[in-house]
Amino acid sequence: MTVRRIAVPLVDTFSRRVRDLRISITDRCNLRCSYCMPAEGMAWLPRTEVLTYEEIARVARVCVDRYGFEAIRLTGGEPLVRAHVTRLVEMLAPLGVDLALTTNGVKLAEVAHDLAAAGLNRVNVSLDTLHRDRFLALTRRDDLERVIAGIDAALDAGLAPVKVNAVVMRDVNDDEVVDLARFGRDRGVGMRFIEFMPLDAQGAWTEAQVVPAREIIERISAVFPLEPVSAAHAEPAARWRYADGRGDVGVIPSVTEPFCENCDRVRITAEGQFRTCLFGLDETDLRAEMRSEHGLDSPDLDDRLAAAIEGAVGNKWAGHHIGKVDFVRPNRSMSQIGG
Repeated sequence: MTVRRIAVPLVDTFSRRVRDLRISITDRCNLRCSYCMPAEGMAWLPRTEVLTYEEIARVARVCVDRYGFEAIRLTGGEPLVRAHVTRLVEMLAPLGVDLALTTNGVKLAEVAHDLAAAGLNRVNVSLDTLHRDRFLALTRRDDLERVIAGIDAALDAGLAPVKVNAVVMRDVNDDEVVDLARFGRDRGVGMRFIEFMPLDAQGAWTEAQVVPAREIIERISAVFPLEPVSAAHAEPAARWRYADGRGDVGVIPSVTEPFCENCDRVRITAEGQFRTCLFGLDETDLRAEMRSEHGLDSPDLDDRLAAAIEGAVGNKWAGHHIGKVDFVRPNRSMSQIGG
C-alpha cells in the first residue's frame, strides 16, 4: 500500500513560505522583443538539454506533494512554441493546483480551447502597445492582431481571469498607459503594468527608462479613478480597482518598490536549473539528479530532488539590490530564465 506523504511547508530563513513554482519549458520565442532579446544572435539550448515533460512533471509533483505548493505557472521563452503543450497541461492538472501560463499570445487563438479542456485554469498575455507600428518596432514581428485575437480566444475559452501584462518604458510606450487600461476595461481583462527590469539580453537597461508604479497609477486614476485593493495573499502586483466597478488594474513595482520580503516563488529554467529569485546569481541543477544512472526510475530520486530544493531555498537571499552599488545583473536574460 502506498502511504501518501503529508506536505510540509517549505520556508526559507526569512520566514517566507514558498508556494509558487514558475517553470520555463523553452528558451525559444517567436518574437524578438527589444527589452528581452537581440534581433539576431541568440544561442538556443539544444533540444536534448531541455527538460522533458516527464521531468517537468516529476519536479512539479515533488513540490506539490512534499511542500504543498499551490500554484504552477508555465513560461518560456514562449511556451506555445513548444510542441504538444496541452499534453504537459494534462500531466500537471491532476496535481490540483492553480495552473497558469504566460504567453505572448501569438499562437494562443489556435490552442486556447484545447488548453482549457486540458486543465489550464488561467492565462497571462504580454501586450505592450496597441499600435501596430510600435508593436512591430518593439517585437520585430507584425503580430498585433494575432495577439488580440488570442486574448479574445482565451476569454471565450473560459481561461479566467485573463490578465494582460505590459512592460512600461519611458519614452517608448508610457504614453499608452491610459489606453491600455481602457483596453482592459473594455475587454474585461485585468491589466498588469510591469516596471522595466534589468534583464534585457543587450544589457542596455538604465534606471532612467523605468516608469515608477506610482506614476502609472496616477496617470490611470486621473482618467479612471482607482482605489487600492488589499491583497488576500502574496502576489507581485499591487492591485487597484476602478471606482465604477469595471474591473481592476495591477502594477508590479519590481524596481522602485520591491516585494522581496513577501516573495513566495521559485523558478526552474528550461534546462532544469532551480532558481530562488529572478535576479539570483546561484542555480541548483535538478536535471543532473533526474538524468543520473537510473534516471526517473531511480528509487530515491524524489528524496534527492527534495534535498536539492530544500538546500537552495535555505540559501535564498533577502532580496535583489537593483539601484544599489552592489547590484550584479544575472548572466541570463529574461527569456533564458523564464518570466
